[in-house]
Amino acid sequence: MDTFKAFVCLIFIAFCVNGSIAYIVNPGPMVQATKGEIWPKPKAQTIGETFYTVRPKVLKFEVVTNFTCEILEKAIKRYIRIISSTKDRRKHNRSKSRHSTSHIDTMSWQTDPFYEGNLDLVKIRLTSECEKYPSLQMDESYSLSLNDQMGIIESKSIWGILRGLESFSQMLVLTEDKMTFRVNTTEIFDEPRYPHRGLLLDTSRHYINVFTIMQILDGMTYNKLNVFHWHIVDDQSFPYQSKAFPELSNLGAYDQSLVYTQKDVVKVIEHARYRGIRVMVEFDTPGHTRSWGISHPEILTSCGGQLSGQLGPINPTVNASYEFMENLLREIVEVFPDDYVHIGGDEVGFECWESNTEIGEYMTKNSVQNYQMLEEIYIQRIVDTVHSLNASSVVWQEVFENGVRLPNGTVVQVWTGNRQSLLQQITKQGLPALLSSCWYLDHLQSGGDWKTFYGCDAADFAGTDEQKKLVFGGEACMWSEVVDNGNVLQRIFPRVSATAEKLWSPYEVKDLDDAARRLEEHTCRMKMRGLPAQPPNGAGFCLNN
Repeated sequence: MDTFKAFVCLIFIAFCVNGSIAYIVNPGPMVQATKGEIWPKPKAQTIGETFYTVRPKVLKFEVVTNFTCEILEKAIKRYIRIISSTKDRRKHNRSKSRHSTSHIDTMSWQTDPFYEGNLDLVKIRLTSECEKYPSLQMDESYSLSLNDQMGIIESKSIWGILRGLESFSQMLVLTEDKMTFRVNTTEIFDEPRYPHRGLLLDTSRHYINVFTIMQILDGMTYNKLNVFHWHIVDDQSFPYQSKAFPELSNLGAYDQSLVYTQKDVVKVIEHARYRGIRVMVEFDTPGHTRSWGISHPEILTSCGGQLSGQLGPINPTVNASYEFMENLLREIVEVFPDDYVHIGGDEVGFECWESNTEIGEYMTKNSVQNYQMLEEIYIQRIVDTVHSLNASSVVWQEVFENGVRLPNGTVVQVWTGNRQSLLQQITKQGLPALLSSCWYLDHLQSGGDWKTFYGCDAADFAGTDEQKKLVFGGEACMWSEVVDNGNVLQRIFPRVSATAEKLWSPYEVKDLDDAARRLEEHTCRMKMRGLPAQPPNGAGFCLNN
């Protein structure tokens, strides 16, 4: 009988355990990675058949205009290091292989009829002075030409030069000797589709250390993302060390070793600035503030009834709340140089407000008909305060849905519900919008869920061309309930790469098979640079593992 079972298993190509048959699922073919393709895909690129070799020890970047700055100088050093380390790692891994490579003719590319010699010089043409900080209005367009045994990267802004350097570094493919690269003759004109291409990181549910944050910023650079949305505090902890209110972190952080000092904040902002990334901080109120109340219970609502003894959202009926918020916001605008401050406004539970008799009396006296209107009163004051400090606000969609009168330029971020309908409504009122609802990185599926993210586009809603221009872009969101320093990088990369391409590349770039092949290469590229990105497409390999 056992022989018969074995025979049946062979016939059905199955695996038998204890007499039961478990059919082998066809895994499908492995995704064949591209070589030297740029992620995200450029707006316009022409690739020739001829190619050059690039020798890392000889390659030079030369600024050929009168405009340069520390951002550019550091970027050149950084990309020389990236290019050299790629060669060194692959050479090291090849030398450790048990398979001999002595039979490879390491100079075979010199006999290729399309080989045109060495490319040893890349000229950088920056045609205007460097800006100090990236902004929503920054120009990230660039052109890149590889012809006549020379490269030229040109842009009107330092930020475009940074994007061009990243693209050049991605085009280099190691030759058989693992000592040199090859790169095809190329002409590129590239610019982003949207000006706001962000990644939200929550550092309250789990503290993410500064070193890991800087790795995340590096990974954002490799994907041409340009906004680090720092959701820095929440109900669970208050890890920001305030200058005006140090007691907030002294009592509200998980531990004093799990706090972002002012020096830490400067370090993150500077690391981002040198890579053309804005740091937009979020202090979410009036909800998500339980950690605030440990040191400042006077600004939160004292619940009554069955909730007696608990503290709820910020109390919008007392002057102490607004005085506190004005002082804190003044500090935030000073510490974080970006033009935008995210003030939250989402998921406000009204149960505590309902249970507080003083709030009920205030509502009756001031003809406040419901708790949405009460929230509107609070948010209106906070938005006006930010505006008075010469900054602009970003808010979650509930603020818009509750009817707050938002100043011109206030950005509404869509995170749930019918995104097409919400984008249409927000932009119809002349307000700019950001999309996040389809790019939640904490929503995990089986491998390959980046394809779901890739299928979402911020322009897919019913609206006029003018309305669609009001969509500034979007953000992928990494909430940290189930991630910490040990796994956050793998959860973000390469899944955020899908969002990055949808926000950079033209609308017409949507071929999923082509994206899968390019993302396979890009993931290996990120691994080569020391970023532990998880596999994007199931079975496969990276030679640098």
